[in-house]
Amino acid sequence: MLVLSRKKNESIVINNDIKIVVVEIRGDKVRLGVEAPREVPVHRREVYDAIQRNNEAFDANAPADSNDVS
Repeated sequence: MLVLSRKKNESIVINNDIKIVVVEIRGDKVRLGVEAPREVPVHRREVYDAIQRNNEAFDANAPADSNDVS
């Protein structure tokens, strides 16, 4: 894992098209702004985990493919 130090209003750039900016630092919380192309999903980790759980549950309940020959 790359660890970087940034101050308020400083940023990092990922892959030329994703920018993460330190918007605010208040106590032990840091607010980040993310600029990314619309096709790049950006989620807080807990939201991402919930989406993954929902996708796994959906996949588990999906009907088996009738063309699947074992």
